[in-house]
Amino acid sequence: MEIEDLSETQKCLIRDSWHIVSQDQLHHGTVLFTRLFQLEPELVFLFHYNSAEFSDVQECLSSTEFMEHIRKVMTVIDAAVVNLDSLSSLDEYLTNLGRKHRAVGVKLESFKTVGESLLFALESGLGDAFTPDARDAWSQLYATVVRRMSRGWCRDPLEP
Repeated sequence: MEIEDLSETQKCLIRDSWHIVSQDQLHHGTVLFTRLFQLEPELVFLFHYNSAEFSDVQECLSSTEFMEHIRKVMTVIDAAVVNLDSLSSLDEYLTNLGRKHRAVGVKLESFKTVGESLLFALESGLGDAFTPDARDAWSQLYATVVRRMSRGWCRDPLEP
């Protein structure tokens, strides 16, 4: 399903829930990455700044550099929500973002765990307001973003 297939109701669910969560993006982004590192602890070793690797998850999560990474991830989510009606305008950006992730050793399969972690963070932040319909809408949006980022794993940038 492409993002254009989201109903207006689903788009409203995404926008409304993001409006709440985006009030404290750093907190919710930290929840997302804490969950991600619980599910795939080895991913912490992909993050190193100034040639220094983190020795554990907490060291990574509390570093100033990683906080900036969280902000960037939340900015991408924000851009997807803002551009729900024209996500194709982000195609080149998302493909390049995929290339950057591939270049640092991220496996495409790990994005499944990132998606689970995003849903966990949304549910943690929204509680009962994160309805099954909202979960489905976010799952569809995330799948579309990952499909577009996955083009960055292709050798030829014109490959689908």
